[in-house]
Amino acid sequence: MIEGGRVLAIIPARGGSKGLPGKNVRDLCGKPLIAWSIEQGLACEYVDTLLVSTDSEEIATIAAQHGASVPFLRPAALAGDAASSIDALLHAIDYLAVIGDDYDYVVLLEPTSPLRDVSDISGALELLIESNGAESVAAVARAEASHPSFLFVVQSGLLRPMSGSQPTGLRRQDIKKDYYYLEGSVYASSVATLRENKSFYHAATAPWIVDRYKAFEIDELIDFIAVEALMKAKLEGVLK
Repeated sequence: MIEGGRVLAIIPARGGSKGLPGKNVRDLCGKPLIAWSIEQGLACEYVDTLLVSTDSEEIATIAAQHGASVPFLRPAALAGDAASSIDALLHAIDYLAVIGDDYDYVVLLEPTSPLRDVSDISGALELLIESNGAESVAAVARAEASHPSFLFVVQSGLLRPMSGSQPTGLRRQDIKKDYYYLEGSVYASSVATLRENKSFYHAATAPWIVDRYKAFEIDELIDFIAVEALMKAKLEGVLK
């Protein structure tokens, strides 16, 4: 609970994954991938309930073993490749509302972003409450190597700088304007705002800025290998 409002954290985890089959239950440094997000959500002082929305019996069992609430299996209509995380979140919120379990705020924790800290979850919620004009919060990371100043388009088979000027000799520290990208580790919103916008991103979204290493998201094997190495470094205290 935060400022008298109840907080629901939701982890959406479909059983199907074309990029890396079984990724949500794949072992990452000694525990299933989804367990990292479950434990982080449960450790956040503001979270009243942590729910896993899944269509998989295996994921449901593992999630419950690690302390998550799994009150239903997601309907097939919300389990396909075309189903969005927002649809799954609203389904979970509506399911709980029907049984009289209402919440004021919702947090989305993607299981494929396990490098977040508990402080990122609590910080995003605090920002949502304390920031003037913010109705939702989305975690972002600074664009560095992918900064627009270093990006190109291909025209007639030749490289052309997207910014209009060649980046020859340009260094990252010389860039005067920061750009950010949505990196997916934490989203927070009031339930009412999420229902209205059906998105965490809109004109009243505030940024929660995370370190670049936390922005790695697991979609395929190469991502998993990178995140596993980063997690080991984090556990050893190399990354903080």
